Amino acid sequence: MPVRGIRGATTARANTRDAILDATRELLEALLQANALRVSEIASVYFTMTPDLDAAFPANAARAMGWNNIALLDAQAPRVMNDVPRCIRVLIHWNTDHAEKEIRHVYLHEARGLRSDRAWGD
Repeated sequence: MPVRGIRGATTARANTRDAILDATRELLEALLQANALRVSEIASVYFTMTPDLDAAFPANAARAMGWNNIALLDAQAPRVMNDVPRCIRVLIHWNTDHAEKEIRHVYLHEARGLRSDRAWGD
C-alpha cells in the first residue's frame, strides 16, 4: 500500500496555547473530513509553525483528539521574509490506495493565500 502525503495549513488568532491548539484541531478535523480519512490509516504527522508561534506544540491538539498511536513531530519553521504570520503547517503521511489526484489538501484562514487553489471553506 502506498503512503500519500496530505498537506494543510492554517493560522492561529494569537500566540497562545488555546489559539494554537484550536487552530490545529480545526485544520486536522477539516483534513479528516475532506479525505474521509480514518485515524487508523495515518502513519505519521509532521507539524511546523512559524517562529512567531511558541506557546504550544500543535501535536498536542492531535494527542487531545486521540491520535495516540501515531508518530507526531513538531518543528519550528525558519524565519522567512513575508511568510504568513502565526502559520501552522501539517504534512500527514497516509497509508492509502487512493490515487494522488483524489487527495484533498486543506488551507484555512490567512493560510489560504499559500495555495488558493487548495483553499477550504472557513
